[in-house]
This record gives sequence, C-alpha cells and structure tokens, in this order.
Amino acid sequence: MTTQAAEPGKKPVRGNQTLAKRVREALIALGGEAHRAVVIEQIAKTLGHDTRQIPADLQTSLILSFEENWRDERRRAAYGFHLPFGEGSHRWGVVREDLYAH
Repeated sequence: MTTQAAEPGKKPVRGNQTLAKRVREALIALGGEAHRAVVIEQIAKTLGHDTRQIPADLQTSLILSFEENWRDERRRAAYGFHLPFGEGSHRWGVVREDLYAH
C-alpha cells in the first residue's frame, strides 16, 4: 500500500461526504447552479490550490462525489443536487430550501 503526502500548504482531499458538502457550499455561493468546472475551481481555490493547476485527483474526486450523491435518491434529496439540463450535462445545481420557504 502506498500513501501520498499532501503538498505543503494544501489541504488533503477528504471523503465523499466532505466533498459533497463542499460542492453544495460552492453551488450555493455561485447562486445555486454553475458549470462543474467553475464549481471545481471554486473548491480548489478554498483549499489553497492554484486554479491554473488543479490536481487531477481533486477534480476526479469532486466529479465522482457529485455523481454518486446525485444518483442516490436519498443522498440527492439530502444535498439537493440536480442537473438543470438533465443527465450528461456538466451544469450542476443545488435545490435550496430557503428559495421555496414562504
């Protein structure tokens, strides 16, 4: 088994739940929906990465986290994830309960 050391000054990639929370927070900060590249860039920036050189493993982990949570009905409801333009789209969205509160 090999372990990779985190780069100095960079926060390591966390588990699926933490990544899903980061995706949700980024989508909310971006107004509720955005292209996944913008979401990934926003998260990378908060983790201290140079957005011109986002680590491939971070990008892959974030995409997989969104997709896994979006495909699971219970988790999709918990995070509010949706694809505004349908499956296969790279535009991610989050349903915000506060938008529908009366």
